[in-house]
Amino acid sequence: PAGGAASTPTETATGTRATTGSETGTAATGALPASVGLETLVSGLGQPLAVAFPPDTDRRYVLERNGVVHVHGPDGLRDDPLLDIRDSVVTGGERGLLGLALHPDFAENRRLFVRYSASRREGTPENFDHTFVLAEFEAADDGLRAKRDSERTVLEIPEPQGNHNAGDLAFGPDGYLYVPVGDGGSGGDQGLGHVSDWYDAVGGGNGQDVTDNLRGSVLRIDVDGRDDGKAYAVPEDNPLVGRDGLDEHFAWGFRNPWRIAFDGEDLYVGDVGQSRYEEVDLVTRGGNYGWNVREGTHCYGADDCPGETPPDVRGGEPLLDPIVEYAHSGDGITGVSVIGGNVYRGSAMPSLAGRYVFGDWGANGRLFVATPSSGDGLWEMDVVSVAGGGDALRSVLGFGRGPDGEMYVLGTGSDGGGLHRIVPAD
Repeated sequence: PAGGAASTPTETATGTRATTGSETGTAATGALPASVGLETLVSGLGQPLAVAFPPDTDRRYVLERNGVVHVHGPDGLRDDPLLDIRDSVVTGGERGLLGLALHPDFAENRRLFVRYSASRREGTPENFDHTFVLAEFEAADDGLRAKRDSERTVLEIPEPQGNHNAGDLAFGPDGYLYVPVGDGGSGGDQGLGHVSDWYDAVGGGNGQDVTDNLRGSVLRIDVDGRDDGKAYAVPEDNPLVGRDGLDEHFAWGFRNPWRIAFDGEDLYVGDVGQSRYEEVDLVTRGGNYGWNVREGTHCYGADDCPGETPPDVRGGEPLLDPIVEYAHSGDGITGVSVIGGNVYRGSAMPSLAGRYVFGDWGANGRLFVATPSSGDGLWEMDVVSVAGGGDALRSVLGFGRGPDGEMYVLGTGSDGGGLHRIVPAD
């Protein structure tokens, strides 16, 4: 890595050493399949981004960027959605309804959380583009309809640009909500809404700042508590509690952490690159993942770059390497925008067990598979083709993993936007 960057993180989100196969103890073995099939469950949508699985039901909640969360069950897609907030959501570009997560006790309390782009709210400067909103809703007892008037705003963040919004949500095994936030948009983590930082070779930005705003980070909050007039509490073991910085930060140095997922205690983040490299990070508490000093393992905007912050910046913390990296051009596997994915824990395709299955926005009939490395280097990355090619899956937009460990992919193809279960090719 350029600039002597540090190795892969040694702790998981909850503080224990990162391991492969953390959920079931099953490591990746065997040859990968040459191709996989898609069992289409929903088609004809616009841009489906996320899927959630309400417990103890044969249902799926499917989120569309336009502001609707659909209910899919044994009889197909219901006419009445779980949630329709199109009147509150600003769309266009990278904005919209972007993330969905069910409370760990959803079966009892029917609480669900969404991320969306809203018109500028109080506290957002007039020259900013929109307001990032994290909101809570309560669903009816039957889980088929969310109560529109139950909305509770949990968090608002002013967004200077319309891009790099990230948008995903995930509850960790610790019961806390993890909230990835992009660097504020534009390009290079610079311009309107981007602050100065310790690195002078590149102007800006939010990825390396933890004191002025919450952008360019993965946040970790307790939605069951309340602190200091906030609509949430901050876990006492968040890394900046009692130190210089905003307490909500859990890890930082991200550009556009689009999709995140837990496998046991391991937190995977797909972070979209600027113009040359895409990366997936295995995220540790208090980890700095390098942007905008580095793009992947490479220096950004400079021929040489440091592998750690200066001693007076949080004690000289290392800039951590991703576990997966691929380029936009050149020899080997290439792509345009990493989406992220999850570790396969199902039984239908044993050769995928313990491997990280993910995708790229420019899928064109491909999925990616990363096999854990035995050391601290980048994981081995392979391509698995999708039966039906680009007609079936032109662009990947999101992933999900069901309670049985089987994988789902959301994307667009010849039949519009859809939700598909990944199955053996035959």
